[in-house]
Amino acid sequence: MFVDKVEISIKAGNGGNGAVSFHREKYVNAGGPDGGDGGKGSDIVFAADDSLSTLIDFRYKKKYIAHDGEPGGANRCSGKSMEPTIIRVPRGTIVKDSHTGRILADVSDDEPVVVAHGGKGGWGNVHFATPTRQIPRFAKPGMPGEKFDVTLELKLLADVGLVGFPNVGKSTLISVISAAKPKIANYHFTTLTPVLGVVKRGEKSFVVADIPGLIEGASEGVGLGHDFLRHVERCRLIVHVVDVSGIEGRDPADDFEKINRELANFSEELAQRPQIVAANKCDMATEEQISAFESFIKEKGLPFFRISAATTKGTDVLMDAVCAKLDELPPVKRYEAEPLTFRELEELDEQKHSFTVEKVDGVYIVDAEWLAPILSVVNMEDYESLQYFQRVLRKSGIIDELERQGIQEDDLVSIFDFEFNYVR
Repeated sequence: MFVDKVEISIKAGNGGNGAVSFHREKYVNAGGPDGGDGGKGSDIVFAADDSLSTLIDFRYKKKYIAHDGEPGGANRCSGKSMEPTIIRVPRGTIVKDSHTGRILADVSDDEPVVVAHGGKGGWGNVHFATPTRQIPRFAKPGMPGEKFDVTLELKLLADVGLVGFPNVGKSTLISVISAAKPKIANYHFTTLTPVLGVVKRGEKSFVVADIPGLIEGASEGVGLGHDFLRHVERCRLIVHVVDVSGIEGRDPADDFEKINRELANFSEELAQRPQIVAANKCDMATEEQISAFESFIKEKGLPFFRISAATTKGTDVLMDAVCAKLDELPPVKRYEAEPLTFRELEELDEQKHSFTVEKVDGVYIVDAEWLAPILSVVNMEDYESLQYFQRVLRKSGIIDELERQGIQEDDLVSIFDFEFNYVR
């Protein structure tokens, strides 16, 4: 099964928590704090794998969660940072944020791409020692790793795209110009998935993609074209194959216009892509039919070639022309990762410190996911540690919100499994 679009969830590893530890050694007085830093969480990395040609594996595994960094230890020992978690995809896969459509990565080169960064490790208590605070009993938690719902979209890396109506001879053409072995039969939609073939012309070579037959309405989801038009987007050159014989009762000129209309409806940029027209099945057409179509194409200023893919007549001349044209064109299109907008950055910052306060049966319940790792490294029996926690609540605006809702002295506040009485 050819699968070229899937949605998955990815979560990079959290950073390890910093350690609260004190140096204890015989004959060493006042060893002081020596808690080490937490390790970095695992990044999620996408890498191109040429042994893969479809995204079908992602139909069965939808969630990818990387390893968290290890917590810090005593004697200033840092926790272990995790190796990247590598997700292998076919070359040419685009990674997009499912919610915004923003491009996160184009996995087309050999270099792996980091899509979700692991969280940094938290500082151990050794960092918080000062002349006036010599016994810090708190440390910093590790930062959470990035998480995304992403859409993986495969756009084949090909120099040339063969487009045209079903049964015009695209599969036959790619079978005679390359070593590709597509299914060939005399009925529509014989090819159900894109087929790649490598064409060699002397010392040069290029990749040709046989795109499954388009029909009128393809850009709106009719037939197979809607699923496979995306694979033409990277092509540097389009070879438009037309059945000039009209053996199926269609007009070649009308076929040509309809396919170009579908390309334009799908993407204006695609409609501007250079084209070469290959009039196929010339061995079954009359000279009058061929000449009429040739005049129609040349009026549009497009190169025109007479071929018969079944007999290989004219195919070498066509491929020489394609090779020469490719020398004039820029390389295969690559998509750049799109940076976050200022508004998106603001929203992310708000999410990192978002919270809700709700009064239930006289208890003020604070819900703030980001507070959980902080609570895990705060010693509630230590005065300085409690002061640190209070500063976090004040700086984040939680105390201001409690006061706005009318909290009074000795009212109960609950944050996860920690409860305390409010003191002004």
